[in-house]
Amino acid sequence: MASGASLCLGVPLHRLWAVRPGIYEDEKGRTWVTVVVRLSPSQRARGRAPQGGQHEPSNTVHMWQMPVHPREPMSPSQLPLSQLPLVWQLYPGRRYRAMDSRLWKWWTMARQIASTEQLILPQLWPGE
Repeated sequence: MASGASLCLGVPLHRLWAVRPGIYEDEKGRTWVTVVVRLSPSQRARGRAPQGGQHEPSNTVHMWQMPVHPREPMSPSQLPLSQLPLVWQLYPGRRYRAMDSRLWKWWTMARQIASTEQLILPQLWPGE
């Protein structure tokens, strides 16, 4: 496999919860750092939006599993407002459900560079 190539890994995480802005922890105590958040018009909004209608955003979150300097987790009330969920809970069909009921598809990759596991969570829209 070429350097920098990726491969899909197996079992999804059961839960991710925010412990600090941009940092999540899974049920095994591993930390996941938000490295990229992409906001763009969704395929559905671009192709089927009524004229004059609003485009729905399509969010994709990329996280890397990596150790971070240990600090006290923040309570949900201490975390700043964010478009990212405070908690992602595993849901049937390779999806996560956020506390606000938004659904996110689950992808995970193993990066050959530094053996970093990457989690990719594109937001789904109703009916997807």
